[in-house]
Amino acid sequence: MAVCLNTVSAYRFFDILVHDKFFVDKTGMIEMINTRINAMNRYICITKPRRFGKTSVLNMLGAYYGRAYNAGELFCRLKISSSASYRIHLNQYHVISLSLNHLPDSSSAYEDYISFIIESIAGDIKEAYPKLQNKKYRSITELLAATGDQYIFMIDEWDYIFSHGLYEEHQRDFLEFLRNLLKDQPYVALAYMTGVLPVKRYSTGSALNMFKEYTMLKDPFFEPYFGFTDHEVQMLCSKQSALTMEDIRDWYNGYQTKTGARLYNPRSVVCAFEDGVCQSYWTRTGKMDEVLFFLKYNIAEVRDDVVKMVNEIPVRMEIEEEYCAGQKSPENREEIYAAMIVYGLLSYHDGCLRIPNKELMLEFQKALRDDEFGCVAELVRNSHEVLNATLDKRGDVVASYLHNIHNSELPVLKYNDENSLSCQSGTTCRELFLS
Repeated sequence: MAVCLNTVSAYRFFDILVHDKFFVDKTGMIEMINTRINAMNRYICITKPRRFGKTSVLNMLGAYYGRAYNAGELFCRLKISSSASYRIHLNQYHVISLSLNHLPDSSSAYEDYISFIIESIAGDIKEAYPKLQNKKYRSITELLAATGDQYIFMIDEWDYIFSHGLYEEHQRDFLEFLRNLLKDQPYVALAYMTGVLPVKRYSTGSALNMFKEYTMLKDPFFEPYFGFTDHEVQMLCSKQSALTMEDIRDWYNGYQTKTGARLYNPRSVVCAFEDGVCQSYWTRTGKMDEVLFFLKYNIAEVRDDVVKMVNEIPVRMEIEEEYCAGQKSPENREEIYAAMIVYGLLSYHDGCLRIPNKELMLEFQKALRDDEFGCVAELVRNSHEVLNATLDKRGDVVASYLHNIHNSELPVLKYNDENSLSCQSGTTCRELFLS
């Protein structure tokens, strides 16, 4: 039974998705991908936060291109069926599907991880091409070339070892492995790769520089296909009566395309419709300490921004460099926010940072209850009262709050640290509310 070559998994998963009550047709993206097959720009890397539909799109593409089955009945009523390229590429390719979050059971060594990937491909190739079984090849690339065929590579969670801190001393080796497997190889008709973290630039000549990357910061083409648009959410809303469009906007809207169009977190929207109630579904997938994790890095520099954002005041900042796979822990304000954008914790549009929606706001508020935030937690708890007192020109009340913050303990900061002294001075807090 095939492990990664021409498997039926993508078809089965997409079949389930198509027949779901809250299915959204994203097959229009296929027409865009068709233009990349056997073209110079045939290397595509999509990096988006968790729960933004990356794997669903991957299964859609695998079901469309894979030649192990006939998917005509599945796609004939979907948007792609009206495209001129629809039948040209439908089920015409050998597809190699790799989920790089699969680790070998018996070992935690990097060599075993890579061997597991290579052996999965080699085993399937030799089973599909019996004439190659008794021949020896120096590398997996030599074996693939010997088939004389072309393949579409579908690679899910390419960044798994980076996001989970695995094999740190071999991460550059891993990038070289992917480069050798894919770059300038005649057997590659298309390489489509997804993950959360963009590829790290170790130098001006990155190992994976053949990939065109589409990220949360830079995606002028594919961004409407990862997340639900306003029109799509309205369509789903009409399929049920428990929740209104205003409910969904309040809880899950907050991301935007380059043109300013709304984007919603698809996983949370679907869960809300299925349950008939809006609530935070952030806890159901992924780490719950991400907000706290990033905010603790440089509390002295981000404290005022956090207070603004939890009070729904956007923070203006130009962010050019992205937080990438293999990058060290964020060391300054810009790097912290770049990382939070990559993970979907903050939205960024037109030079402004925001907490995207009510669902994420709850996570920020929850994180800031942590006593380790000292004056920031206190300031957030009292910010509405301070703001109202300021607007009412009640200087004695404002002074009282600032005095209490000034004298509060700061467990995560050292008293003789320059940033700590800056925080204890209360100057920035006063400027925030009295300017």
